[in-house]
Amino acid sequence: MRTEPTPASTAPTRPRNRRQLIIDAAGRVFNERGYHAASMEEIALRVGITAPALYRHFPNKYALFSECANFMADGLVEALDALPDDASVEELMIAATRVTIAHRDTGGVYRWEARYLNADDRRVLRRKFGHVLDRVAVAVQAEHAVSDGHLRAAAALGAIGSITTHRTRISSQRAEALLVEASTRVVEADLRRAAPSSAVGVPAQPVARTRRAQILAAAIPLFERDGFANVSLGRIAESVGIVPSAIYRHYPGKVDILAAACMQAAGLLSQAVEQALTGCADPEDAVVALAATYVAYSFEHRALTSVAEAELAGLPAELQRPLILAQREHIAIWEQQLRAVRQDLNGRQARVLVHAGLGVVVEAGRRLHWEDTDEHRRTVTALLVSALGMPGDRLPAGGP
Repeated sequence: MRTEPTPASTAPTRPRNRRQLIIDAAGRVFNERGYHAASMEEIALRVGITAPALYRHFPNKYALFSECANFMADGLVEALDALPDDASVEELMIAATRVTIAHRDTGGVYRWEARYLNADDRRVLRRKFGHVLDRVAVAVQAEHAVSDGHLRAAAALGAIGSITTHRTRISSQRAEALLVEASTRVVEADLRRAAPSSAVGVPAQPVARTRRAQILAAAIPLFERDGFANVSLGRIAESVGIVPSAIYRHYPGKVDILAAACMQAAGLLSQAVEQALTGCADPEDAVVALAATYVAYSFEHRALTSVAEAELAGLPAELQRPLILAQREHIAIWEQQLRAVRQDLNGRQARVLVHAGLGVVVEAGRRLHWEDTDEHRRTVTALLVSALGMPGDRLPAGGP
């Protein structure tokens, strides 16, 4: 009897790009949950494979994390190096923006989580981003005859990188146009017109008068320096001068201390915004007041804001919720004021630009080592306002 030939195998074919699928899925998980909260099992589930299959590609979570952290940097290096040596600033911004948008869901890993790389791997990653920064800075200095090309380049790249920090729904094409325009304006900003910031005040961090407040105050710099996951209750207790068990009389656990730090950051920012907008009847004045206040807040409360920005993803959902609502409320205030000035923007476009401006503050501040001087505050405020595309980059009187 004649029989039909049978296929050699009925097993599903393994995708040729499985390693890339793993990196993409892992980048999203690390971006959403942070390095320590992410698990290989969750990553495998996102890819649709078993954990043992995942380990055939990467021996452990750290190896996978390291590749994810380098992924954006490698893409930026490749894209910019593909351009001619005399490429314009705009061409460089377009290339960097396209890479960043293409990896929006995974590209934020490097921003905060890269601190969990070992020293050698951190140096490698910094060299890659340093190469990108140098390439942009050289073009900025040549094209605009400025001496602070690296600061402007860092701020411009911060505007572009901001797209990885939020989930505003917007087409890639429109996002590219907004971010290229914002980063180009940052590069071209007239810093001589920077707003005087000596009069901009923000609420001070509360004096730690109670034991609960002392525990929180001691934990914040430890979390900033070493990362939440690497700080034990014993170290916090030692800083306060108490035994570890005494902490439980004030906080159920370490994560509750972190949540309290994030809530304190949100509360101080909300107070600062309310104070800044009091008496601002003109929308342009309101936007500039918001900018100067956010910059002052970022410099004044660097440790606190760093902890809140870096560690939010690691909080349980029930503790994240009020913080996320506070963030959205803050962005909504910016959006309302900016749209009153720039009526060409819809809500989504305005939110993208606001996040771009906040990204400018992060990267410019880092470039300045968060050295809190009046000149630095004025400079970063001018860069932020320029990113927003204010008419004439209006700033308060005080420049030449």
